[in-house]
Amino acid sequence: MTTAKKIQFDLSDEERLLLWRGFLEWGGPARPTDAMAVAIGFSDVDDLLLEGDRIGEDIRMGRPLSKADWRRALLATEIVFASNVMGAGLDWSITTGFQDDETIWMLRSLQRRMGGARDWPNPQEQ
Repeated sequence: MTTAKKIQFDLSDEERLLLWRGFLEWGGPARPTDAMAVAIGFSDVDDLLLEGDRIGEDIRMGRPLSKADWRRALLATEIVFASNVMGAGLDWSITTGFQDDETIWMLRSLQRRMGGARDWPNPQEQ
């Protein structure tokens, strides 16, 4: 079994906090389903919560991640921020302390630096 190459992005402390909070919200006000967890790249909700804790903590501590983990972190944060059906939605600014406008600005910055979903490997590739 090969270990995935880990990469690092030059993120600000606020960007790291944003991605970490993105995972925390899935265990809070968000209402994830297994189908949503699979769409993000996890096997089910339990995997989203367990692996999300690991990935979020690695991001918060400034550790490098596999491309698959960076992709899952970005996508999980995009969805939990924007969706009021499954994510934190309207509660986002209350539960995270990030206002919507600053969250959008940081997400766009992250998307530009991470290359967006089109440049990432298949979810099965770690």
